[in-house]
Amino acid sequence: MVQDMTLVEQYRKKIYRIGWKIQYRAKVQTNHEHLMEKNELASVDSFVDAADSRMYILQLLESLPSSMGKTIIYELYMNDKTETQVARELNLSQQAVNKWKKKMLHQLSCQIKNLQS
Repeated sequence: MVQDMTLVEQYRKKIYRIGWKIQYRAKVQTNHEHLMEKNELASVDSFVDAADSRMYILQLLESLPSSMGKTIIYELYMNDKTETQVARELNLSQQAVNKWKKKMLHQLSCQIKNLQS
């Protein structure tokens, strides 16, 4: 009788975990779809504006001092890859990619502030 209860409890826990994973994946997918909808609404109106924006971004990336930093920022933001994907391609850890990203974004924000001054 006691073993039956523990077996039932084990199955209940497994079913709960499976349900939680399914719910989590559905939430992630929904958030991704909402993000895509927002991006579509905020998309650039014309081809010329999109080309100008892309050229400006590429110029900013070229001004970065580190080729590794350029590669990481380009892959993350221009090619829409995840930190994990970029880390695998460059044989780095995801944490290293995150540190590079933060460092390069800080440098880019400083450059943009200097241009605006």
